[in-house]
Amino acid sequence: MLAKIHVTLKNGVLDPQGKAIEHALSNMGFDGVDAARQGKYFELDLAETDREKAMKNIEAMCRKLIANTVIENYSIELE
Repeated sequence: MLAKIHVTLKNGVLDPQGKAIEHALSNMGFDGVDAARQGKYFELDLAETDREKAMKNIEAMCRKLIANTVIENYSIELE
């Protein structure tokens, strides 16, 4: 089973890397980008075949290590 995890900063959390990307795009002539936010993407290849059990384990992984839940949100897709 493949787990795809997207981690993004929560709204209201400053994103200096996103701001730098936004300014760089503008300086390169890419107009019309109002805002840029950066994030992280993870893929986990799991041996688990039980979807519910896999989701429970991934949730625990995200809360304990993958995401800083104080300032980040995460979403999980299972394939």
